[in-house]
Amino acid sequence: MPDVTIRTKPLPRKQRVLNRGYLYSRSSDDNVKNPSVTLMDMDSAIVSYFDMVIKPSVEDNGENVKVPIMYASPERWKAIQRDGFMRDKNRQIITPVIVYRRTSIEKDDTVPQDKLDANNPHMFYTFEKRFSSENKYDNLTTQIGLLPQREYYNVSFPDYVTLTYDFMIWTAYIEQMNKIVERITYSDGAYWGDPDKMRFRTNIDSFTDATEVADAERLVRTNFSVTLKGYLLPEGNFDHRSTTQKFITPKKVIFGTETDSAIENNVGRAGQFLEDLQTTITSQGAGDSAQNIGISLSYPLVFNEGTGVTLSNDGSEYDGGSRLEQQIAIGQDVSTTSNVTFAQVSASSLTLTGGTVYEGSTVTGDINITGSLVSTGDMTVNGNMTVEGTLTAQEFHTENISSSIVFSSGSTQFGDTLDDNHTFTGSLLVTGSYSLNGSSAMTEISNDTTLADSNATSLVTENAVKTYVDNQTDDQQTYLRKQYFKTTASITVPATASFTAVTASAPSDLTSTSKHDFIFFINGQYMEHDAIDIQQNGSSLLLKVNNDSIGYDLESDDEILAIGKFNS
Repeated sequence: MPDVTIRTKPLPRKQRVLNRGYLYSRSSDDNVKNPSVTLMDMDSAIVSYFDMVIKPSVEDNGENVKVPIMYASPERWKAIQRDGFMRDKNRQIITPVIVYRRTSIEKDDTVPQDKLDANNPHMFYTFEKRFSSENKYDNLTTQIGLLPQREYYNVSFPDYVTLTYDFMIWTAYIEQMNKIVERITYSDGAYWGDPDKMRFRTNIDSFTDATEVADAERLVRTNFSVTLKGYLLPEGNFDHRSTTQKFITPKKVIFGTETDSAIENNVGRAGQFLEDLQTTITSQGAGDSAQNIGISLSYPLVFNEGTGVTLSNDGSEYDGGSRLEQQIAIGQDVSTTSNVTFAQVSASSLTLTGGTVYEGSTVTGDINITGSLVSTGDMTVNGNMTVEGTLTAQEFHTENISSSIVFSSGSTQFGDTLDDNHTFTGSLLVTGSYSLNGSSAMTEISNDTTLADSNATSLVTENAVKTYVDNQTDDQQTYLRKQYFKTTASITVPATASFTAVTASAPSDLTSTSKHDFIFFINGQYMEHDAIDIQQNGSSLLLKVNNDSIGYDLESDDEILAIGKFNS
């Protein structure tokens, strides 16, 4: 029997006790309120903007009438969707009027924000409280060099969200509707809200107009939606921490000073220290460069040309007293990408790129020949030979465990291993039987569309299989496509529900109809198959429920829906 989850009811609201000890307070004299932005603030911003900026109004009987705007509760919105208009307490149709509701809230991914931990954020916006009892100048602090204490507050970064709202406008005349739509359209893309409080950028989608007649009254209705770019910042996180943190700077900051010096020795050109030169002590970063000392050689160097090598200054002496430049050159470029020409090359072996070695009469490695190769004697290949063109010969002999010989007459003997593959182009005629991987010998290819012989040594054609399947699918398709739903005719408490229906019979070649061909829902909730069973009783289908397994009893007012293979 499957495990049954035990559910407990939540406590009534009046029995819940708020632990005031979890409420967070920074200090008793801290009068800075935690900033917060809630969904109510964004809902109210729309009403404020309509009342204070858009100010929708219409002309009615020579008077300027203000158009009210109201937030629709779920019950009111459902009534509007059902009736198509609103009524007051006297059952009179309200016009003109603007009604709206919030339809969705989504995270705004266009403004990435990562607070590391939403319940303990580490990213803040910092602002300074300019004036307080601790933050002021007086004569004493100015004379002794004390800075005023500054109060800073770190406010957690909000979560940026996108809210959508649906609006409906009703007026009695098209001229009235045009005036309201014009003022709303002009506010598209603006920041909506109380000018003295928080405002949010909004965008208006297209307007949909309709004219209705209800109770002999003519109504003009316009629907549109608004997208609001908002942000959420609760007063405290879920760990009872404040979203605002207070910091106070110190009154005095003391800095220490240090002085460094460096000793620099004069050195000669070759890097040796010279004892007779004056040592200079300078401040760090301000020293003079060392004295340059010239060197002269008693025995100068002489460069001469050699075989295949030329010098720009052949035979010149170099004693260090003056600058001498020598350019060494050879007869041709011998880089790895150059074309090098020699009259004659003698070597015991020749190694080419790729590892091919020519030594005596032996070639080690791979050799690629572009053109023709003519051999007047025998050719022995110790490795593999690949011929991408046509190989013409009078007779082929292979000497391996798996061998095949093709004779000049056309007769062929094939190998006996799995890797001995043979490809044919044309027709293959077999007299007798054939087998595959040791299977039973096949004697024929049959085109019998009825498959009546049930021959174990025959292979059937595609036409025979298709024809047979097509002839068998009518009844199967009719059965497989059956899908009807039924509701309970009666319920016998606590474990039996009756349906006025007959189950469909499966064709002979399909599995018989069972409970797995049906799905049952009780009051909209799926019923597990391992907790139920079905039984056909005449013209009624009985649903048997295992109360211990499913975790509850059936009641007379339950609604059970069955979907599955009924006859009709």
